[in-house]
Amino acid sequence: MSYLGPEFEPAQPRRSPLRRPLVVALAALVPGALLGWGVYAAAAGPGDPGGSDRAAVGTPTSGPVSPTATDGEKSPSTPVPTTSGPLQGKVVVIDPGHNPNNFRHTAEINRKVDIGTNRKECDTTGTSTNSGYAEAKFTLDVAQRLRALLQSQGATVKLTQDGDRSYGPCVDERARIGNTAHADAVVSIHADGSAAGNRGFHVILPASVHAGSADTRAIAAPSRDLGERIAGDFVRVTGSAPSNYIGDGTGLVTRKDLGGLNLSTVPKVFIECGNMRDTKDAALLTSGAWRQKAAQGISEGIVSFLRG
Repeated sequence: MSYLGPEFEPAQPRRSPLRRPLVVALAALVPGALLGWGVYAAAAGPGDPGGSDRAAVGTPTSGPVSPTATDGEKSPSTPVPTTSGPLQGKVVVIDPGHNPNNFRHTAEINRKVDIGTNRKECDTTGTSTNSGYAEAKFTLDVAQRLRALLQSQGATVKLTQDGDRSYGPCVDERARIGNTAHADAVVSIHADGSAAGNRGFHVILPASVHAGSADTRAIAAPSRDLGERIAGDFVRVTGSAPSNYIGDGTGLVTRKDLGGLNLSTVPKVFIECGNMRDTKDAALLTSGAWRQKAAQGISEGIVSFLRG
């Protein structure tokens, strides 16, 4: 998702010094995080951009293979949920940003929908790497990997789209899916389309909004908690650093112009996993090994949030 939102707020100060430190401090305290960033910064091509491909706990070793995997790595498509585990009874909604077929339905995705504060396009096509790897393919692949990890721990997981829709869904429907599911956590997965040289990830948090059909006052604080945990674990697992172009080094950005956040009534965040238009970030995003790490980092943040 190209970061072109007209309104955003910088990451807000923590309410209490007793709460967890910010993402950068967490990265400094986690053994190996700085070493991981060294690998990240040195990555210059797709040969081994994500480091060694360590199998994640609970990741299926057989079963259907997702067509979105681009480098020969298996990506779980419809794993069988476990019936027990530490997340039994918890509901997680994963929102793979955009849709690979949106470009075929420009009239439909350009239709304006209510996002609470104003009206905005139903959806967009998303961005892509310079070599043409689409953001929508990336987001669906990571979402399917993330689903497998969470289901292996007993969570009930729902995707807003699973490569089974001709376009969309629209941003207001994406929010409704999480609300209707009474999700304990919702994560929308994206990759940015910023300028070359802009690197790293950032997590977008909902601002406290009360306008029109939008009222995020009850979810702003728990969403921040969710986002901070995901950001911290993303640093630790992937070795990626917080964005060097947005968020003042915290990896956290607060926005009030995104319908998917404004219309949510359950804790929800977006994560921009990297910048597709930067060649070094693109080398990571196109690596199946790194996408598995991205899913693992997001998963561990969600698990931390759900288990308190």
